[in-house]
Amino acid sequence: MEFLVENKWLILVSLEVLAWASTFFLLYARYRLKSNLWFKVATVLFALTGVIPQVLMGIINFISTRKVDLYTLIIVLLLLYGFTIGRKHVKKLDAWAQKKFTKQTTENHRH
Repeated sequence: MEFLVENKWLILVSLEVLAWASTFFLLYARYRLKSNLWFKVATVLFALTGVIPQVLMGIINFISTRKVDLYTLIIVLLLLYGFTIGRKHVKKLDAWAQKKFTKQTTENHRH
């Protein structure tokens, strides 16, 4: 647990990057690959890199410091963003990906 607390910022940034990468992969699997299997894999990857570990890291940090510090506040803000404004952003990203990957598929079939 000491390792997690000592490296909490690096872990948080890495998890956030992985969560966004899995989001893009999820959209790619859904619209470009049109694969239910890869879509499900991407969904699991998102769960394993997004909300679940961030909440766990927040809990570990709180137990370790016994206070709500900047790190805990950042995690709370990320979660609030994800459940509010972030949903709208993901819907826009989803619409963009659907248009982009459908267009690419149509263009590739014409050639």
